[in-house]
Amino acid sequence: MPVSLRPRHLKRYKDISLLLMRYGRSDLVSGMGLETDEVTADTTGMAASAADLAADLERLGPTYVKLGQLMSTRADLLPPPYIEALARLQDNVASFDSDEVERIISAELGVRLSRVFPEFDPEPLASASLGQVHRATLRDGRQVAVKVQRPDIREQVLDDLDALRELAELADAHTELGRRYGFADLVAEFRTSMLAELDYQQEAQNLVALGANLTEFDRIHVPQPITDLSTARVLTMEYIDGRKLTSLGPLAQLDLDGTALAEQLLGAYLRQILVDGFFHADPHPGNVLLTADGDLALLDLGMVGRVPAEMADRLVKLLLAVSEGRAEDASRALLSLAGRGEDADETSFGRAVAAVVAENHGVALGRLSAGAIIMELSRAAVVNGLRPPPELSMLGRALLTLDDVARRLDPQLDPNAAIREQSAEIMRARMAGSASQTGVFTAMLEAKEFAERLPGRVNKVMDALAEGELKLNVAGIEQQEIIHGIQKLANRLTAGVVIAALIIGAAMLMRVETSVRLLGYPALAIVCFLLAAGFGVALLASIVISDRRTARGRRTTTRR
Repeated sequence: MPVSLRPRHLKRYKDISLLLMRYGRSDLVSGMGLETDEVTADTTGMAASAADLAADLERLGPTYVKLGQLMSTRADLLPPPYIEALARLQDNVASFDSDEVERIISAELGVRLSRVFPEFDPEPLASASLGQVHRATLRDGRQVAVKVQRPDIREQVLDDLDALRELAELADAHTELGRRYGFADLVAEFRTSMLAELDYQQEAQNLVALGANLTEFDRIHVPQPITDLSTARVLTMEYIDGRKLTSLGPLAQLDLDGTALAEQLLGAYLRQILVDGFFHADPHPGNVLLTADGDLALLDLGMVGRVPAEMADRLVKLLLAVSEGRAEDASRALLSLAGRGEDADETSFGRAVAAVVAENHGVALGRLSAGAIIMELSRAAVVNGLRPPPELSMLGRALLTLDDVARRLDPQLDPNAAIREQSAEIMRARMAGSASQTGVFTAMLEAKEFAERLPGRVNKVMDALAEGELKLNVAGIEQQEIIHGIQKLANRLTAGVVIAALIIGAAMLMRVETSVRLLGYPALAIVCFLLAAGFGVALLASIVISDRRTARGRRTTTRR
């Protein structure tokens, strides 16, 4: 497909080509036809490291910083040193002018800044690539934090996304690596994530949802938005006084109730991921605040992850298998999650899983990381032609980052032991969710539908059987065995019909007055009942004997 000739896009093509060649992917550049003498000259003699990649992405701007953060969740695409470097990638940049802040707030809220915020600190509390946060006071005296989006950042991001999409489609069409990994799908996923981060109203909804989900964790706080003062470009929320975990020194950590905080934090994330299916996807230490009261607050809900309900049960099995070192169970759980490519090799994948578990078998429990192992398993899956879902990589990265946060709170914490200890609570919560009133009503409706349709389905089978039109699609069974099975089924059905007829006939004869009586009842009716009972006992005995012979024959065949 043709690429855009817009000057800004051409510059981005060159920037991305330089990155790919510098980090060993010249095959992609040549496959897309972007290799030029200028690009080759700029990369000659460069020895690049994982830390250099993070710095290069920061230089390219906010879109590429966010792309690097997304790539840190894809252990199937990058080796561990790069994953680690990108996971720590921060987007702290210089703040923009306070006059511009006032202009944006006034335009978004429709009133002068001073009318809404009698006190507004022009110096930002934090400044990032998409926006910055200021402390302010409402007219009723409440302290709030106001997040303001950078001017024209949306247009810049959309332009960068268009350039990335064009290059991804070009790579998918002309390179083997593109066809294998599907870069266009990755960029589409990234575009969805970026547009959600640029919509502060969506972030406000995320804050409300997460706050409601974590009400049972009394030491975990989520700042709630002031809805009337929030728009797509301005987010006003509760101000929480505290310090980021990254700013705590060794002495400050001694005063913490670290064990209790770390356990609550791990429990909160396990509930988010495995019960609610909605989780804070970027829990790095800079996004976790230690409050003045000694509790924890979760900040920056722009990046969230979602786990479909049908995937959550399988993730529970995988997580428990990983935490307990059960390689075979972990392999089966991941196979149930992953798609199969044309070159899928499940046997080789099973060996790779066993190797990962064996490699970590001798490591002390406190040093094991479920997140790191899940990332390794995702990479092994892709190498062997499997396609793990993106949610799995995001889960691995979130748990990996969470390990770092938890160890800052309690260096002696064993995250895997915490996972095992809380698994019972996780399963109880999941069962309670499935047994909710809505779930019970759904099950009742399905049972009602089954009961209503059952007679019609049975009649169709009986009609087809009576007319000789019953067809069975069976593979791998001998024709003689099929015929024998059908004959046995027909004989049993016929015997059942005869027994039913005798019972109905006997019941009707009970009402006929006659002088011949047996046991105080009409004799003919009693005879019919006795015949039905005899036939019933004989039929049951025949079924039991026949089934035992069949089972014995199968065991004999298996031994042979």
